[in-house]
Amino acid sequence: MVRLEEIIEKVSAYSPLADVEIIRKAYVFSGVVHQGQTRVSGEPYLIHPLEVANILTGIKMDPQTIATGLLHDTVEDTHTTVEKIEELFGPEVAALVDGLTKISRITFEKKRDQEAENFRKMILAMSKDIRVILIKLADRLHNMRTLGALAPEKQKKIARETLDIYAPLANRLGIGWMKTELEELSYKYLEPERYEALSERLSKEGNVTHDYIAQVKDIIERKLAEHNVAGEVSGRPKQLFSIYKKMQAQDVEFENINDIIAFRVIVESVRECYEVLGIVHSTWKPVPGRFKDYIAIPKGNMYQSLHTTVVGPYGVRMEVQIRTEEMHRVAENGIAAHWKYKEGGAFDGKDDKRFAWLRQLLEWQTELKDSDEFMESIKVDLFSEDVYVFTPKGDIKEFPAGGTVVDFAYAIHTDVGNRCSGARVNGKMVPLKYKLHSGDVVQIITSANHHPSKDWLSFVTSSRARTRIRNWIKTEEREVSLSLGKELCERDFTKHGLEFGRMLKSGELEKIAKEAFGVSGAESLLAAIGYGKISVQQLLGKILPPEQLSPKKVSAFKRMFDKLKPGGKPEARNPVVVKGVEDMMVKFARCCNPLPGDDIVGFITHGQGVAVHLAGCSSLLQADRDRLIDVAWDKKEKSTRPARIEVVCKNEKGLLADMSNAIKAADANITDLLIRSTPDNKAVCNFEVEVTDHAHLKNIMKSLSKVKNVLKVERLKSEGQIGKEAGA
Repeated sequence: MVRLEEIIEKVSAYSPLADVEIIRKAYVFSGVVHQGQTRVSGEPYLIHPLEVANILTGIKMDPQTIATGLLHDTVEDTHTTVEKIEELFGPEVAALVDGLTKISRITFEKKRDQEAENFRKMILAMSKDIRVILIKLADRLHNMRTLGALAPEKQKKIARETLDIYAPLANRLGIGWMKTELEELSYKYLEPERYEALSERLSKEGNVTHDYIAQVKDIIERKLAEHNVAGEVSGRPKQLFSIYKKMQAQDVEFENINDIIAFRVIVESVRECYEVLGIVHSTWKPVPGRFKDYIAIPKGNMYQSLHTTVVGPYGVRMEVQIRTEEMHRVAENGIAAHWKYKEGGAFDGKDDKRFAWLRQLLEWQTELKDSDEFMESIKVDLFSEDVYVFTPKGDIKEFPAGGTVVDFAYAIHTDVGNRCSGARVNGKMVPLKYKLHSGDVVQIITSANHHPSKDWLSFVTSSRARTRIRNWIKTEEREVSLSLGKELCERDFTKHGLEFGRMLKSGELEKIAKEAFGVSGAESLLAAIGYGKISVQQLLGKILPPEQLSPKKVSAFKRMFDKLKPGGKPEARNPVVVKGVEDMMVKFARCCNPLPGDDIVGFITHGQGVAVHLAGCSSLLQADRDRLIDVAWDKKEKSTRPARIEVVCKNEKGLLADMSNAIKAADANITDLLIRSTPDNKAVCNFEVEVTDHAHLKNIMKSLSKVKNVLKVERLKSEGQIGKEAGA
């Protein structure tokens, strides 16, 4: 058990002028309020805050942070209040304790909500004072060190959370040693049998490994001396979790992992880093594709080092890391190594880049109110491997793996993303779905007439792009629905002798919207009418008595039906019959192209008959619900309908003929064909064929899917705009 005086001595050693009295005071207070409390292991509870404070001295934190480490559980686990902490220790420590206080008193309906809200609070606290997350990590590290006292089920739950959230967060903050220990401890409890077996295997080979490390270390030191380079050389076997990940990634056993030893060379200058790299490569053969220059392009957490893998003595692969003393300090302690605290928790101007990702997370969490969406964003953007690409001016942009040119466009500016129509990567045109690779130079092409598409949501990966696209779509749909709602109301209000414009200006519709429909105002009511969620007849029902609605409505429909009846006898029967009406003019909507056998619904148009749609057609969402009518396929009438099929296949000779024969074998005729090739040597073929019904179409598609080298077959339904008329 660590003693208070040991903590005081460490703080005084790295900060001689520090006010350690606040630490003593926090220790006494924590001892009093936690008196009588014990941990699951049976130890006095005070041991935990003492160990947390001790961990914080390891990253050389200031007295206020150390004091908070001693006090971090007082508000949650005792009767102490934040106000009491502020009274005794000041607003700075109180703010840190408040940022760390868990929200277990709040009840959530879903476990994921609780996870999201906890993380939200953590990020909000980070944005105000980065020390909160450093204390949080120290707290989690000591909990992991003492996890053995808990039940196995609890151990696995905490270990999984640590591996998924806290270890990556320590890595993102650049605290390498903490990230490594959290991963090792998590692995120990998540895979106890594998952990023990791997540990025992390394232990058996300990002497051989030790001798090898000593031999290689001696060679490197002699080579440095020959070139008059002063450097500190160290070597060690890689961590168990690192070896386990390699075994999993390469799907091999321990015997086949041949780069389990890593060496580190620490020199004085950047120039010497590259000089040592040349010495190492001239001594041993480098492994192609295993060199990483994190000095020229640092990681997002500001980690810098040269990494190379070489074939060392006896053909053993080994990793060599080369860095300066300052780089090593950052690699070990990350943000804590650059901690420059000022009154009020302000950051030094040169630290802006280091903490930019914190501001990004804060921005995202304020925009994303849905907890599932928020946690998805956090796990994508915070914990993925990073990709680094360049703007045409040479600026570096960082993205999660899988980021596309659309993500890049939104990273530049929202307007650039909204008007993105194409991109050049390394001077060549690429599709918008193109996934970025480290080192790409990206130039975005914009067009004033181009706008975001819902399809973009299927391939963008960054939270910024996803949020901006959704915002644009929501705004655009609302404007369209608002305009349509006004138009529908103006038309139907006039039929009943009502002045729509006057009622809107007078505030009458505002009142009806809130009282009768429970929406925020007249605009929201009109938008809902445009969406089709509320009908004009429902609105009129709140204004006029029933007797003034029904007669006019019936006569209006009667006049509409009269206009739609053809003048003479039709030459052929329609394949669709309209319920309760004979000889009705019928046409098929181009937006969904229904086929016999599909579920359908009719929409009464102005002067063009009844438009037949698929029952779930999205075009009907904005339609006047009063103009929908029941329709059905006439089972007595046999006719053909055009259907579109898209086939994705390998781009090989003779395949088109094979597909044509398959369609012919299914007793169908091809009426149109469009073919395009893709960059990955595939072909996309759009066939238009004549079919008798839905079953006939399925038979054709089944026949096509059996053709060799056909990869995918699906029915196409065009997405038309209905405008004022559903089916226009």
